[in-house]
Amino acid sequence: MPSKNLIILFGGRSVEHEISLQSATNVVKYIDPSHFNLSVIGISKRGNWFLLDHPEQGIETGKEISLSLSATHPHFKIKASGTSIAIQIVFPILHGTDGEDGSIQGLMQCLNVILIGSSVLGSAISMDKIVSKKLLEHAGVPVVPYMSFTKDEEISFDKIKNQLGLPFIVKAGNLGSSVGISKVNTLEDFDDALTDSFKYGHEILIESFVKCRELECGIIGNEALSSTLSGEIILLKNYDFYTYEAKYQDESAISVEIPAQIPIAVHQQIRALCEKAFIILKCNDFARVDVFLTQENEIFINEINTIPGFTDASMFPGLWKNMGISYPELISKIIEIGEARWQQEQQYITDLNSPN
Repeated sequence: MPSKNLIILFGGRSVEHEISLQSATNVVKYIDPSHFNLSVIGISKRGNWFLLDHPEQGIETGKEISLSLSATHPHFKIKASGTSIAIQIVFPILHGTDGEDGSIQGLMQCLNVILIGSSVLGSAISMDKIVSKKLLEHAGVPVVPYMSFTKDEEISFDKIKNQLGLPFIVKAGNLGSSVGISKVNTLEDFDDALTDSFKYGHEILIESFVKCRELECGIIGNEALSSTLSGEIILLKNYDFYTYEAKYQDESAISVEIPAQIPIAVHQQIRALCEKAFIILKCNDFARVDVFLTQENEIFINEINTIPGFTDASMFPGLWKNMGISYPELISKIIEIGEARWQQEQQYITDLNSPN
């Protein structure tokens, strides 16, 4: 009989809401129900929480719930019936704002429940493209040349052109899934790019445009890490870069090659750098690292996704399948890793008067 309550948490107040729905649907489909009492909770675009039968159900058609902050028995209370669901393990399948940035992670940490995936610090650092890039650069991990700006600063097209060259890429500072990203070739492009990226936050990142192959590497573990051979995303159409449309809306825009056709020595260099980046950015349990590889086999770490996509088209489960781990096995393994980390963390002292 299942012994623990596992809550799949998805949706959220994020521009990546729809991607979360697709990912959660797959996770629920492949999870082993014999191991857990499974509950599915969706967060609407307005931020309200509902208990659902399945992620494909319209979120706001579910049963509205509230959260009890009991230190000994945290639970979700179903408002209509007054019944409750004990919170033991939470697996957030949330992408972007309020889900992948440490917000949900902090809430679950306060409840002292088992949270699968990166905790507050790793989530917040990895979601902030500017902070993560600075930390990687400081640790000697190669990143693309960049500049960053806030809304309050004067941003000179000529200064950026002189420092980074043309074209360059303008990104929102704290989003994923290619949202808020533009390629800039001219001053006219620049003004539109700034307007778009600043719609999503107070800071933006500007990077040199690097002509490269786009690779991705999967990581699982904590103290002992395992990584995959890289897969390659190959653009089949005339997109300027790997845009949101190419990722999620145009089924014929890309092909995925797993493993990427690169020398094994380069595969191993990428794996080592990705594992190093995972450690530097304080990630936990699992992540996907996005990598640029130039024609000269120069490697740049682009970013880390602490909750990578789990859709049918997502690279992360495909990378692990290539390493001999099926989708159901991968989900079970990630949960086991997160549980083991939580058990270890329970050994730390939080009360100076505790006999332990």
